[in-house]
Amino acid sequence: MPAPSPAVPERVRIALEERSYDILIGPGLLAHAPSWEGLPTAAAAVIVSNATVAPLYAAKLRSALAGRYRTVHEVVLPDGEDHKDWPTLNRVFDALLAHGCDRKTVLFALGGGVVGDMAGFAAACYMRGVPFVQVPTTLLAQVDSSVGGKTAINHPQGKNMIGAFYQPARVVCDLDTLATLPPRELSAGLAEVIKYGPIYDMAFFAWIEANIDALMRRDTAALAHAVRRSCEIKAEVVGQDEREAGLRAILNFGHTFGHAIEAGLGFGEWLHGEAVGCGMVMALQLSRRLGLVGEDFVRRVTALVQRAGLPTVGPALGADRYLELMRVDKKAEAGEIRFVVIEQPGRAAVRGAPDDVVRQVLADCTR
Repeated sequence: MPAPSPAVPERVRIALEERSYDILIGPGLLAHAPSWEGLPTAAAAVIVSNATVAPLYAAKLRSALAGRYRTVHEVVLPDGEDHKDWPTLNRVFDALLAHGCDRKTVLFALGGGVVGDMAGFAAACYMRGVPFVQVPTTLLAQVDSSVGGKTAINHPQGKNMIGAFYQPARVVCDLDTLATLPPRELSAGLAEVIKYGPIYDMAFFAWIEANIDALMRRDTAALAHAVRRSCEIKAEVVGQDEREAGLRAILNFGHTFGHAIEAGLGFGEWLHGEAVGCGMVMALQLSRRLGLVGEDFVRRVTALVQRAGLPTVGPALGADRYLELMRVDKKAEAGEIRFVVIEQPGRAAVRGAPDDVVRQVLADCTR
C-alpha cells in the first residue's frame, strides 16, 4: 500500500517581482510530487548534498525528481563549516562540467546552511546563473539561511565574505528531515528562531518561551509554527530590502559578535547557531550599555537562549582580536563596526558603538 500523501503544505510567499517564489512547509514533502511541480524544466538536475545528509535523503529526492528530469546527478561534499571554501565549491563546478550541464540545469541544495550557501553560490556563478532549489534539512536552514537569496563561502579572515545575492526558484522545508537532526544542530537552529522576537515580533518571542520544551522535543506542530512564522518575518523583511541596503541588516542580530567567534576559533569549532546565540547575548548587553534596553529584558532573552541549549558566554579570544575580526564584518563602514542593537523589545537598528563600551561587553561576556 502506498504511503499516504502529506497534508497540503503551508506556503509563505517571498514577493520580489519576477524573482518571487514560494516556501513550502510541512511533513513528507520530499516524496510528494506536487512539491516539485512548476519548477524550471531542464534535461538534467543536480542534487548537491553532503556526506551526512546524502545517505539519508538523496535517494528519496532523486526518486521524486526522476519523473521530471531525464538525468539526475549527485554531488556529495564533505560535511562541515570548515569545508565552506573554494576547493569544495570547485567540486560542484567540476561535476557540472564533467556531466556537460547546460545553463538550464537545475541545482537542488539538499542539506543545511553550508550546502545551501555553496549550491546557491555555484548556481549564481555557473554559466552566469542557473536555476536552483533550496531543500533545507536543518532547522537553521529552514528558518533562515535557505530563504532570501544570500549565498557565499567563507574566507579565513571572515565568514561569508565571498558570495552573491541569488534567489532560489523555491524552498521546500520537509519537517520530517528534522527527526534525524542531532540535538546540538537543533539547538543551533533555535538561535535563529529566537532572534526574530527581539528584532521584530515579541508576540512570537512569548510563544517561543511558552513552547521551547515542545520545540526541544521536536513536536511537529510546534516546529511547523516556528518555521512558518520565522519564514513569514524573513519574507516581510527581504521583500522590503532584498540586498540589505537597510532594514534587512536587522536579521543579523547577534551575527557581528557571532561571526567573530566562528572566525576566531576556526570555522566549525562552534556551530553557526551556537555563535549567534552567544552573539545575541553580547548584542543585548551592548544595547543595555547604550541605554536602550533594561537588565530585565536582557535576562529574559538570555534565559531563553540558555533553555534552548545554547552558550551564553563567549570564548576568550581577547578584546583586540574580537575588534579586529568585527572590523571586517560586512556591515562595517570605513572601519567602523556596525552592530544590530535592540532599541526596544521588538525593534532593532544598526549603529556603531564606542570601542571602550564594546570592550566592557566583551569583558562581561567572555571567559
